[in-house]
Amino acid sequence: MPAVAAAGLAAALFLAPSNAVPPTGGGPPTGGGSTAVVPSLVPSTAGSPSATAVARKPVPPLAAAPTAVSIAAADLNVRVLPLTPTADDLASESLVPPLTLDAYWLTSYGVPGAGSANTTYIVGHSWDGRDAPFNRLSDESLVGKAVTVTTAKGALKYVVDSVTTHDKNTLKDSDIWNVVPNRVVLISCYTEDPWGKNVVVTASPAP
Repeated sequence: MPAVAAAGLAAALFLAPSNAVPPTGGGPPTGGGSTAVVPSLVPSTAGSPSATAVARKPVPPLAAAPTAVSIAAADLNVRVLPLTPTADDLASESLVPPLTLDAYWLTSYGVPGAGSANTTYIVGHSWDGRDAPFNRLSDESLVGKAVTVTTAKGALKYVVDSVTTHDKNTLKDSDIWNVVPNRVVLISCYTEDPWGKNVVVTASPAP
């Protein structure tokens, strides 16, 4: 994957090679990763009032391109725009998102929701010398906190599994690029070493 870096900003992301992670092939509205949750029936007991009762687990919305991401514990609530790595990005294994406060979804990989086939990667800039939403990802206390990813199909709930740091020049070799359906990975620069390290927040669907 390409790296994310920018002058005056702290956002450098190193991408894994494009052939290391299969594309979703479905395009922004329909591609994606995990397996749908199949409703489970509660066994009925003859003669009991609950004999016809059916308990169903909620089925998450179908996989679709993310349009917003929020983490209340980090006071982060931003829109998500599509970003397709160029041939040069993939060749150099580095990528610089647009210099805004928005988040960017890497369209070459997964989309979130039922039927997803890969990890969803969302990147954004941390800013050096000013407050910015992605600055607040550099916080290990976010583990266990809720993440909401919004798509055109609905809202999806996730829980933060880990907050880790990686050297920018080795992030492309990290296992964060392994294919994990319906996992969400947010990447920015680590605020304590914005030019040398990335912070990576991974999240899995909420139980």
